[in-house]
Amino acid sequence: MKIAVIGTGYVGLVTGVALSEIGHQVTCIDIDPNKVAELNQGIPTIYEPGLGEMMLRNQSAHRLFFTDQHEKGLDGAEVIYIAVGTPQRADGSANLQYVEQAARDIANNIRKSVIVVIKSTVPVGTNLHIKKIMNANTRPGIQVRIASNPEFLREGSAIHDTFRGDRIIIGAEDRETADVLEEINAPFGIPVLKTDLSSSEMIKYASNAFLATKISFINEIANLCEKLGADVEEVSRGMGLDHRIGMSFLRAGIGYGGSCFPKDTNALVQLAGNHHHEFNLLKSVIEVNNHQQRVLVEKMVARFGSLKGKRVAVLGLAFKPNTDDLRESPALVIIPKLVELGAEVITYDPIAANQGPRWINAPAAYTKNIAKALKDADCAVIVTDWPDIKRMEPETFAYFMKTPIVFDGRNCYSIAAVRKARIEYYSVGRPDVVPEVIR
Repeated sequence: MKIAVIGTGYVGLVTGVALSEIGHQVTCIDIDPNKVAELNQGIPTIYEPGLGEMMLRNQSAHRLFFTDQHEKGLDGAEVIYIAVGTPQRADGSANLQYVEQAARDIANNIRKSVIVVIKSTVPVGTNLHIKKIMNANTRPGIQVRIASNPEFLREGSAIHDTFRGDRIIIGAEDRETADVLEEINAPFGIPVLKTDLSSSEMIKYASNAFLATKISFINEIANLCEKLGADVEEVSRGMGLDHRIGMSFLRAGIGYGGSCFPKDTNALVQLAGNHHHEFNLLKSVIEVNNHQQRVLVEKMVARFGSLKGKRVAVLGLAFKPNTDDLRESPALVIIPKLVELGAEVITYDPIAANQGPRWINAPAAYTKNIAKALKDADCAVIVTDWPDIKRMEPETFAYFMKTPIVFDGRNCYSIAAVRKARIEYYSVGRPDVVPEVIR
C-alpha cells in the first residue's frame, strides 16, 4: 500500500521505517530540509538501536523515501499518518498546533479520498476535531476518513516494540476503515483491538498514566523502606511474583522522564479538569515523581553538609539507556541544583553527551569517557543506568576517584558487590554501605 507519514521525529521515523520494512511504499514528510537531506543520505536523525540498518535496507529497496514537499509526499497516498509532536503547554495541556497544521497541509494537497491516521498522542476528541479541519479545507468530492492508531514504543526499544508489541489499537468511525488499518498492520503479527475513536485516544493516555503510577508507587515504597530498614528490591520481587501485579515498572529509582510519561500524565490531569473531574491520584503521581528527582541531591547534602568546591561526576544524561533524549531527564533537575550548591560538575554519557549543552542551563563539562568523568571526583551520581555503567566493577570507582562515594539513582549494583569493593554507596530504597574504615 502507498503510505505517507507526516513528521520524522521519534514516532514518525520509526513508524515510516517499520511500515516500509513490512512491504509498504512509504514517503516520510518533514518541513525541515536539513533533516530530510540527512535522512536521504541514510543518516537517522534520532538514536535508536537497529533503526539505521533498517532504514538503509528499505531505501535501497526503493520502499522508503523522504521529502520536505507535501505535494510530492502525499501524491497518490492511500493512507496518511500524522506523527508530529504534541508538546506540553504551560498549563499541562497538549499543544495541537502541529497536528492541526498537518491536517491543513493534507487537505490542501490531496487529490483523492484518503484515510488519515493520527499516530500522535492527542486528547480525547482530537480525531473528530482534525476531521472537521480537513473537511473544511479539502476539494469538493474528496472524502477523508479518520482513524486513531496510538503508539506504544519505548525509546531505546522501539524496533523490538514495533515488531513484538503486545497489541495494536485501531480506533475508527466505521468497520471498513478499521479493516484497512488491520490489513496494513497484519504483517507485524500482533493482536489487534478495534474500537471507537474516543476509546482509542484514551487507551494511550490511560496506559502511560498507569505505568507512571507504578513507578511513583514503588518509589514511595522505596523511601519508606529506607526509614524502616527494608530492601525495596526484595519488596519489588515479592510483589511482582503476583501475576496480578507483575514485575514491570517496579524498579525504584529517581523517577520517570522522557517525552511521554511527564507530558501525558500532565495532559490527562488537564483533560480531566476541563471536564470537571479532579484526578487526585494522578496529581499525586506527578508530585511524587517531581520530588524523587531531587532525592539524590538531598542524600548528598546530608552526607557532605556542603557541596561547595566538590567535584561531582554525573553518570548519564539521557532519561533512560539507549537513547539520546534528555526530555524531562532527572539530569535536568540534578545538575543545575548541584551547580547552585557550589559543586563543580563533569558529566558522562556515551550517546547524549553532545546534547548536554543544549538542554542543561548550568555550567558543566561533558565527556563520553567515563574514566575522565570519574578521575579525582569527590563523589559520583548515577542518573542513567547505561549498560557500560552497570557492567563496570564497583572497584572502578575507588581506582579513579579522589574519594569513592557513589550515589546510585538506578540501583545498578548489588549491595554485596558494593560491600566487597569497599566504597561508600547510597542507593534508593536499600541500606547504605559505609565501610568500617570510614566510620
